Amino acid sequence: MSLNFASDNVGPIAPEILSALEKANSGSSMPYGADPWMADVRTHLRSLLKTPEAEVVLVSTGTAANALAVACLVQPWQSVLCHKLAHIEEDECGAPEFFSGGAKLVLLDGEHGRIAPQTLKRALQGLAGKSVHNVQKGALSITNVTEAGTVYDLKQQAALIAEAKASGLPVHLDGARFANACVALDCSAAELAQGVDLISFGGTKNGCMGVEALVMRDPTRLWELELRRKRAGHLWSKHRYLSAQMLAYLENDLWLKLAEKANTAAQYLVTQLKELEEIDFVHPPQANMIFARLPRAKHKAAFEGGAQYYLMEGPKEGPADTPLLCRLVCDWSKTNDDIDTLINLYKTA
Repeated sequence: MSLNFASDNVGPIAPEILSALEKANSGSSMPYGADPWMADVRTHLRSLLKTPEAEVVLVSTGTAANALAVACLVQPWQSVLCHKLAHIEEDECGAPEFFSGGAKLVLLDGEHGRIAPQTLKRALQGLAGKSVHNVQKGALSITNVTEAGTVYDLKQQAALIAEAKASGLPVHLDGARFANACVALDCSAAELAQGVDLISFGGTKNGCMGVEALVMRDPTRLWELELRRKRAGHLWSKHRYLSAQMLAYLENDLWLKLAEKANTAAQYLVTQLKELEEIDFVHPPQANMIFARLPRAKHKAAFEGGAQYYLMEGPKEGPADTPLLCRLVCDWSKTNDDIDTLINLYKTA
């Protein structure tokens, strides 16, 4: 029984991933990405994303993936346009600015974590024709699944990318939950990656121990990415443990199967939450993250019963009927029994 809904990072390693690590942990293997697994990872991702010329490097954290991606797309005097809730803004301790040598994040509004093309257009008009005294336009970074638990559908994402390209901006996709987005949209990886220059293809939140792939469409930029990865301290010497994870993740569509479990669990949780009269969904729950307000008393009952998740508002003490915003996340291992137990705790308040 697991009542930890704080993040999809709290979940265990998928058995297939753990088995792959155990198999890789035998004998010797060349370091720094020269292991035999890495060649198969590259082949799999090129095929999956329909990018035969693309280059692939692996890192162990999402922050490293996003920060290195941004650094490869912009100069220090340029900007990275992103949603104001983006992970690169709220949760990476200035790493994108640090790794890029000072590129400025320009934050954009948008309902439910999504940037509208017209919002991007207005922001780019504001950056156009600026003098040497001003930050210059640089790149667009989008997140799908968004940090609000929603998704850009393929038309929305394509329109946003088209607006960026019209102004000459390269595009980065923060795909920490890339698999969850594909499941939610019932689309292929290639469709979700269409028009994106540098993709952070996540594995850590979806059953891996810790691995993210950076997929770069322009192979001529690989050397820069390799140098930045090494200089940043993110080139693993015992690289086979990254490669083995990613290969097992890609084989037999495990990445999709795990995401489907997480999304299905979240859909079941939404259905059960709707039975509570006091529930208020702040964003449409479209993948495996739910943002909702519940009375403080219900949160208190859940926490006292052993549940764990984040309150986005507080404090925890106060009037029992005050609604407080929370985030509930389902990882691949969540069961209906886990969810039923949480709902029953809410119902005791």
